[in-house]
Amino acid sequence: MNKPLKLIKIGNSTGVILPKEVLSRLRVDLGDDVYLSEAPDGLRLSASDPDFEKIMQSAEDIMRKDRDILRVLAK
Repeated sequence: MNKPLKLIKIGNSTGVILPKEVLSRLRVDLGDDVYLSEAPDGLRLSASDPDFEKIMQSAEDIMRKDRDILRVLAK
């Protein structure tokens, strides 16, 4: 999808207008947070925090690998 986006002045900052279909694909609405991150092919806009996803993946790896230890600690 290639869509030109309009930059607008918001106070002392600059904002971007996202079309309704882009908001729908991101599953976000007015007031929600979106995250801009670096990607190998440029920039990526997403509705989920990529840093949080990395942390959760690490936690899931630890839980899978050390399941027995975690079971003992839970008692």
